[in-house]
Amino acid sequence: MDSNLYKYILGIADNCLILGQRLGELCGHGPSLETDIACTNISLDLLGQVRSYYQYAAKVAGDNRTEDTIAMLRSEREYVNVLLVEQPNKDFGYTIARQFLFDVYHYLFLNELQKSNDETLEAIAKKSFKEVSNHLRFSSDWVKRLGDGTEESKQKMHEAFNDLWKYTNELFHLTDADHEMIKQGIGVDSRTFKNRYFKIISEIFEEAKLEVPDVKYFQKGGKQGIHTEHYGYLLAELQYMQRAYPNMQW
Repeated sequence: MDSNLYKYILGIADNCLILGQRLGELCGHGPSLETDIACTNISLDLLGQVRSYYQYAAKVAGDNRTEDTIAMLRSEREYVNVLLVEQPNKDFGYTIARQFLFDVYHYLFLNELQKSNDETLEAIAKKSFKEVSNHLRFSSDWVKRLGDGTEESKQKMHEAFNDLWKYTNELFHLTDADHEMIKQGIGVDSRTFKNRYFKIISEIFEEAKLEVPDVKYFQKGGKQGIHTEHYGYLLAELQYMQRAYPNMQW
């Protein structure tokens, strides 16, 4: 097994799995029917991408692992998503802020992953890129609507971004597997588009009449399997069926 490739795939897929799970929690709880359906569809898009990644990871592992066991039966420390995507759904503004901060990254990341020397990752990126472009359009539109809306909606967005901003720098932290895959022309060096990431966010903030948070200290650890206090509750719900009924198949 190519352990670096396996770890690299998980580093991409776990972000989508956990964010998809968070959005799935909102099904039936959106502020309007249209928005509720939109958030659910984004969740389904992400979970569809996850299936492709985990199927490939199972193939790379070359043992008894399947997409289901990889997704559902790892321990907390074995998930390597960034801390941003596991943050809870405090309110609609918070959910949109979290989505937007990840969407900008995801859009830029998949744009580069389409150039990968790995044909499977290249194909997944090309298939997913249009979906993620729509995700970014949705979240950025809502950031502008809420930021330049009522005093209450503006305040909610300020609070959300001020809280979530400390997790953005981890998006550009490279693991050992990242370095190895970049060296082989398979992986994406996210540091190359870090400035563009913050430039896009600043432009949307300007339209939304929001201020870029003044944060000096950033948090990380998710990529090393060190998660926030919210994670155990999230996994308990995510893994319930597989844990309660071992070896079940759909």
